[in-house]
Amino acid sequence: MAAAAGTLHLRLLLPPCVNTHHSLGSSSSSVPFLSSINRTISRSGHICCSKGSLARLAPLEAVLFDVDGTLCDSDLLHYYAFREMLQEIGYNGGTPITEEFYSENISGTHDEDCAVFLFPDDRERGLKFVEDKEAMFRKLAKDQLKPLNGLNKVIKWVESRGLKRAAVTNAPRPNAELMISMLGLSDFFDAVIIGSECEHGKPHPDPYLEGLEALKASKDHTFIFEDSVSGIKAGVAAEMPVIGITNRNSEHLLMEAKPTFLIKDYDDPKLWAALDELEKAGAHSV
Repeated sequence: MAAAAGTLHLRLLLPPCVNTHHSLGSSSSSVPFLSSINRTISRSGHICCSKGSLARLAPLEAVLFDVDGTLCDSDLLHYYAFREMLQEIGYNGGTPITEEFYSENISGTHDEDCAVFLFPDDRERGLKFVEDKEAMFRKLAKDQLKPLNGLNKVIKWVESRGLKRAAVTNAPRPNAELMISMLGLSDFFDAVIIGSECEHGKPHPDPYLEGLEALKASKDHTFIFEDSVSGIKAGVAAEMPVIGITNRNSEHLLMEAKPTFLIKDYDDPKLWAALDELEKAGAHSV
């Protein structure tokens, strides 16, 4: 877990047309998200997909997951640990940090960056502080960590299709391994990529690019689940579609990072409409 989201920003690739003669029919109009995609049929019979579509990824090869706030509802535990420990040392004049401050400046960032952000004049003190804070988080997580709504459903969807999968996180390895283990996903992931073990953590693209390399997967057939601004920026910089999860972060801030679209959690109908469209595109690409 760690620091203020960076400013790295690259263009979001718009999906090209998907070659399919599938009829739109009346069923798509009954799903609000599919209607909002605003697909248009050209004279050649191609269906063109807007930037909110995953159809250009067909056939899908892999899915990359962030961990904190994406697999589990852990942000509140991180916020509590930061708030209590910072207040204890008199940070901000002893006034507790707000959840908004945490979301905008700390959530999803790298521990070393967080140390510098909180203690710009004393890096070593900052590093010791975040190390102690992560230990407090692990104690809290052992009793209170819960999966994000619908997580089991999307895990089964990925498994049943034999897709490659990796966890890609800015969390320190002890945190990541604890959360993955507590969620029963130790055998689910083919790889676990840690931001601090890459040349650069998120919001740089390095962790997601290393995830692709570990899976031997193509960015043209992979998408990402993320819940933080820095994580979404990292995925976009790696030139992959990112599904943002609003969870406890500001929808406005997440949208500024340019995700493909946002969902509330894994039960969100927008997600399953998009996955259904992706599967149909894959069937036609065979």
